[in-house]
Amino acid sequence: MALADVSIGVAGTLGAGAIARLAPAVEGHGFRSIWVNDTPGGDSLAALAAAAGATRRLVLATGVIPVDRRRPDEIVRAVEESGIPEDRLVLGIGAGAARRGALSLVGDAVGALRDGTEARVLVGALGPRMRRLGAERAHGLLLSWLTPDLAGDQAGQAHAVSPDAHVALYVRTAVEHDAGSRLAEEARRYGGYPAYAANFDRLGIRAEQTVLDGEAFEERVRGYRDAVDEVVLRVIASGDSVDDHLRAIERIAERIG
Repeated sequence: MALADVSIGVAGTLGAGAIARLAPAVEGHGFRSIWVNDTPGGDSLAALAAAAGATRRLVLATGVIPVDRRRPDEIVRAVEESGIPEDRLVLGIGAGAARRGALSLVGDAVGALRDGTEARVLVGALGPRMRRLGAERAHGLLLSWLTPDLAGDQAGQAHAVSPDAHVALYVRTAVEHDAGSRLAEEARRYGGYPAYAANFDRLGIRAEQTVLDGEAFEERVRGYRDAVDEVVLRVIASGDSVDDHLRAIERIAERIG
């Protein structure tokens, strides 16, 4: 099995202008994609439209848009209005805060987005039913907060359902020493969310076991790249500025080689 592609993930709250400056560096260092999460304070599609204008071939991905907050018709309209090249666009979607009816909500959204755009659609998934939905009905799935072994198991299950399913994995990553406390805080925060806490308990792991720092970085990245189709290194930089992120991206590129 070939090693997985490596991509970069950043926070949507950085803003479109900042992400337009980061995207050429991500492309220039040879990463496959830039992934931008979608929050009330960070519009992923607006940021990716800015990134599209600053790059030539970089894949542009949302990780993820909660479809309980942004309806599929709104997403389709935003894609059309943004002018993002749809052959470069990956729409990562998830259930967001929805609990009851989450499978139906996401399944309907997958169908609407596949009908309404030329973009590839990936489903952000924790549990087995949502993972199966992503493999069967979307173009694949986006995993997060997993060890390499668990990621490999879940990717294998998805490929057994659909051999062509694309399995991407978010891995929180801090390669600079002064970003370590931020990485630890990110792990603590997610470990406190009920849905994630329950998933960690089911899997028998802790959030801190699923992140990457400077220690044995190359070996541990290799483990993730052996497990899935695409590894998205979600950058935890030492600060929130563009320069902080540019330094972190350059350092990651150096460590990957």
